[in-house]
Amino acid sequence: MARTRKSLPTRIDIAHLISAGVLASVCPRPLIEEVLHQTGRVSRRNRLLPAPAVVYYVMALALWREAPLEEVLRVVCEGLRWLGTDMPSVQASKSAISQARTRLGPEVLRLLAQRVLAPIAKPTTPGAWFHGLRIMAVDGSVFDVADEKANAEHFGYHTTARGQSAFPQLRLLGLVECGTHAVVAATMGPQREHDGPLAAKLLPQALKPDMLLLADRGFYGVALWQSACATGAKLLWRVRTGIRLPVLERYEDGSYRSQGSIRGSRTRTIPLRVVEYTLEGQDKSAEPYCLITNIFDQEIKAEELAELYHQRWEIESVFDEIKTHLRGASTVLRSKTPELVEQELWGLLLAHYAIRQLMLQAAGTQELDPDRLSFTYATRVIKRRMPQAAAFPPSENEDLA
Repeated sequence: MARTRKSLPTRIDIAHLISAGVLASVCPRPLIEEVLHQTGRVSRRNRLLPAPAVVYYVMALALWREAPLEEVLRVVCEGLRWLGTDMPSVQASKSAISQARTRLGPEVLRLLAQRVLAPIAKPTTPGAWFHGLRIMAVDGSVFDVADEKANAEHFGYHTTARGQSAFPQLRLLGLVECGTHAVVAATMGPQREHDGPLAAKLLPQALKPDMLLLADRGFYGVALWQSACATGAKLLWRVRTGIRLPVLERYEDGSYRSQGSIRGSRTRTIPLRVVEYTLEGQDKSAEPYCLITNIFDQEIKAEELAELYHQRWEIESVFDEIKTHLRGASTVLRSKTPELVEQELWGLLLAHYAIRQLMLQAAGTQELDPDRLSFTYATRVIKRRMPQAAAFPPSENEDLA
């Protein structure tokens, strides 16, 4: 049965929210103008859809994915007029909207995300820190994109012995702050580009000395490990048990000092600390956990590190928030060209970040762990905020629990 798209009520002014509320708190108009000038995407003449309006429109799509494109544009433009911007009443066609987005391109949203996305946990945020280090996780996920020729050629299909995926797929690699679920950096590419190469692009620029990075066993490689260590960050990564890690010194807590080998003109080694363990009740045939770290402080026990590692699963919840709760029934990114697909996904990440920032503020007023708040409920609160309330930044006292 055909699905009918929802229409936005006449008096719901989502752009009030975007421009003066949640999204504007992380993407203020002056910053957008600065990035537009930096990329040379400033509107060169009085267009029906000026570039700043299109930027806000792309972010609005993440909140109103079940509404028709023209409806989202209508309320964006109404909100901009409410803010005093000289914006005519717009009833643009889908074609005109697509042309405006094409003129904007993906670079503006990508650079805007680079300027905006950053860790947000405060020193008092529960569950965000480990011995003074900010707990981070890295992982990848794939997104189905519209089955158009350009998307298929650029992104490709996932192929197995059983056949190929129904849609072309984009691969996203995200660096997430575990305590707040904020995506603080990301990169993307075709589905055939695996997580390791994407991580090699992202981690050297995104990691900071105050971070402790958790990663699953698909990421370990000597070159990537070295480049991540060079940032000054601490690492706690799972590796496959088949990797040869000699026991050089056994510590009292059961962990041991080891080394990885770098082969070249001459063999070099990198120092490692190894933590091996199994979970209670784990099937005997299951692979035991083997973690490596560059934390050699004996005051930090192996049991603490083993317990910490399982916070890596927080990043799976983040992808679920983006792919299920924000996208809703619209499970496929709807843009029809690779450039607009990337633009759409950057807008989605910015919207998610804005919601997570609001949730951190709300949790802070009640001294709660942000993980205890419902992302789904927070999104609903944001959507139904009345226009008169949107004249002010989001209240830190609003109950999102």
